[in-house]
Amino acid sequence: MDLYPLYNSLRIALIATVLIFFIGIFAAYYIAKLPGIVKGVLDVILTLPLVLPPTVVGYLLLMLLGPRRPFGTLINELFGIRLVMTWWSGIFASVVVAFPLMYRTARGAFESFDENLAYAGKTLGLSNIYIFWNIRMPYSAKSMMAGIVLAFARALGEYGATSMVAGYTPGKTATISTTVYQLWRTNDEVGAGVWVLINILISAVFLLLINSNEKRRKVKIK
Repeated sequence: MDLYPLYNSLRIALIATVLIFFIGIFAAYYIAKLPGIVKGVLDVILTLPLVLPPTVVGYLLLMLLGPRRPFGTLINELFGIRLVMTWWSGIFASVVVAFPLMYRTARGAFESFDENLAYAGKTLGLSNIYIFWNIRMPYSAKSMMAGIVLAFARALGEYGATSMVAGYTPGKTATISTTVYQLWRTNDEVGAGVWVLINILISAVFLLLINSNEKRRKVKIK
């Protein structure tokens, strides 16, 4: 059994989740401080991939990253790097599709944060960076963890946009989701079922680990 789809899916999901985490929390932190109209417009733009069909997201990515498009051509000419039909193309697709989950979760956490804690920290001479990482983030840890779990699960199971920008090449760009489709398309229902089961098990184990970690934290607090 070729395990490349498992390896490729995990590395794409993990890299995408790390990127989504940092981009998501900083976007949520700064956008939450903006005026209502500006915040509303940016909210619509950043959340749009959540409601658009994944194939539409994939099409838009191809319009941006394709080798015949200005940005894709520029990167190819400057660095000799193709942005589509490679394994890392799946990272772009996963980041765009799963980002809204982290962003919305983080923004909600920051908006519910008691700013009096930040003000108290400032009166003690603490920097904004220290307050952010040592007061604001721990306060919002449960919500952040939920955002990470959702983003990882979404990135792991991403198919529509990934299939359009990365395609399906065994041993090069194949992921669990694209492999399931290809096996089903060739009437290999047993093989497709095995990969479906693997995907379910990975997601379930990840969720169980997160839940057990939250229970341990609650016990320590008590």
